[in-house]
Formats: sequence, structure tokens, C-alpha cells
Amino acid sequence: MNMKTVNSGEKAVKEPLFHIVKRNAVPLKQRILIKAGAIVLSMIVCGLLGTILTGNSPFTMYASLIKGNFGQESKIWAMLQETALLLGISLALLPAFKMKFWNLGADGQVLVGALVSAGLMYKLGAKTDGVLLNLLMLVCSVGAGVIWALIPAVFKAKWKTNETLFTLMMNYIAVGITGYMINQWATSGSGTMGVIKYGWLPELGNKSVLTIIVVALLTAGMVIYIKYSKHGYELTVVGESENTARYVGINVKKVVIRTMIVSGAICGLIGLLLAGSINHTITKTLVDGRGFTAVLVTWLADFNPYYMIATAFLVAFLKSGSAQVITDFKLNNDAFSAIITGIVIFFIIGCQFFVQYRLIFNSKKKKKGEN
Repeated sequence: MNMKTVNSGEKAVKEPLFHIVKRNAVPLKQRILIKAGAIVLSMIVCGLLGTILTGNSPFTMYASLIKGNFGQESKIWAMLQETALLLGISLALLPAFKMKFWNLGADGQVLVGALVSAGLMYKLGAKTDGVLLNLLMLVCSVGAGVIWALIPAVFKAKWKTNETLFTLMMNYIAVGITGYMINQWATSGSGTMGVIKYGWLPELGNKSVLTIIVVALLTAGMVIYIKYSKHGYELTVVGESENTARYVGINVKKVVIRTMIVSGAICGLIGLLLAGSINHTITKTLVDGRGFTAVLVTWLADFNPYYMIATAFLVAFLKSGSAQVITDFKLNNDAFSAIITGIVIFFIIGCQFFVQYRLIFNSKKKKKGEN
């Protein structure tokens, strides 16, 4: 930090050029303006980066981003579908995060839900009524997600294990089990599953609509659960202070386990949609890291389900649009999409500093008697 020297008499006093002061509650309008400014600055940087890499003007890259999301009807639906998937997994993480249970296992919880759905489609599809099979897939996928979330929850509640590492390691176990089951089911010897012909969930116009409707209902339900239910109040209290929660008679262990049941159930439901409605198959990379992206979506939205809609849309927009930029400008590096998304997220996270703190610069005017 730069310093300035103030001479008063014979004594030299060094003062900082500025100091940091924590803000009081920042009005919603001001917070929105700060974050909007961060997004604008990040897009300027992304435009300059695009110019360096492609030799084209930033506006050409912006046009390509928009084209990648809105250029065709199919691209609009794909972007909305990606938004819904990110939002759905983020909603699963939200109650756990508000409780300060850092669940990094959404990828695994979604994957086991998808695996169970795909297994039922593959084994029972040809000999079970479609409606009955879909109901069985729903129950079993949700149940699988719950079980996968309950394991670290029980260990955390009873033995105070580190939930971050525990849930993270559960992802790798889920991937390993999925790979093993695919090798058992695949008949071609390639180790990959083709499209499963049976057990598809009903399409409401196209394969994206069902996912969008389900996630819209989940969003409304999560708002009610977090803000207006007794369970939502209890998990918020536990997140703020476990000692306070115990003092007012809340069973902390019960709340931890119950909250992770909710998270796991939603993840299992998203797994059902991925396997039964969108992809109609199962792969080890089916979730495609959305569980970790959802962590960012949740944090960027300040754990607010309304803001999560906007942050999920922003990330999906950048992901789809960046893929179009790579195609349009014939870039050889697929990492460009991740770089663009990372720059925008970096700016949004950085702006949180200015939401919570402000800089006060010391006056440069010399006081009377100073040299």
C-alpha cells in the first residue's frame, strides 16, 4: 500500500493513502448496479481478449455470443435447458449451503440418480408399462440421490467429519460405480452405452420443456421452503450458530440429516431428467461438472433463489455463446469457453469486495503548520 509522509514539527508521521471500511447494509439497487458494472467490465475484457486471439473487433465476438444462444430456435431451447439444469442443481445445494454444510458432492448425487434411471430403462424397459416404469425411475432415482447425500450427512452429524472432503470423494466413487455398470451393460465391447430405446420420460413439445417446467416448480418450492417453512428457519439458524440452535431447542443432527435428504432428492431428480428425458443413456461424464459450476451459481447469487435464476442464465449464456465463438473464429483451443466464463465470474466475485467494503482516501491537503 502506498504511503505518504506528513511532517508535523520535528516528527514525521506516515499515514496510509487509503483505508478500508466495512459498509453498513447496502441497498438492493446499489448492489445490483455494482454487479452490473462488474459484468460490463468483464465483457469489455473478454472482448479485448477475443480481439487479441482472433484479430476481430470485440463487437464481432459479442455478436457471435448472441448468435450462439439465440441464432436458432434449437439453440434457444438448448440454452434454456442448460440454465434449468444448472439452476436445479444449485437449488439442491442451497439449503445445505445456508446451513453451512459445504456439499461438493452434487455431481455424484446427480450421477447415481441418472445411473439408477438408466439401469431401470435398460433392464425393465422392454417388459414394463411405460407409465409404471417412469414412476419407478422417479422413486428410485430420488432414493439413490438421497442415499448418496445421507452417507456424508450421517458421518457429519454423528462424528463431525469434514463434509467438504467427504462429499468430494463420493463423486469419484459414483464415477467408478457408473463406469463399472456401463461395462457390465454394454454389449458392443466398446464400454459405452448407446441410446436406450425404452423408458423415455414424456416430451412436452421437445425434450427440454419437461426439465424447464420441473426446475421452475422446484424454484417456487425452494423459495417457500427456505423463507416460509419451519424447516427453512431451523436450517438457517443452524447455519448462523449451532450453539444458538441448540439453545432454542433445535436438534442440530436432525436438521443436518433432513436438509441433506432434501439436497439429495433434488439431485436424484435432476439425474432422472438427464438420463430419462435429455440424453436417454448414461455415461461417466453425463453430469459434465455441473455440480461444481452450481457451487459458483449459488455463491454468486448470495444464496438467494431469485438471483440464482439470473446467475444460472448468465453461466449458461456464456457457455453456449463461447462455443459459437470457437466455431465462428476457428479457434483450436476449446478452453476459450472456460476462460470467458472464468473472467466474468472473477469480476463478479471481485465486486463483492465493493459491496461489503469501501475505500476512504486520506485528504492530501496539508494541515496548517505542516512543511
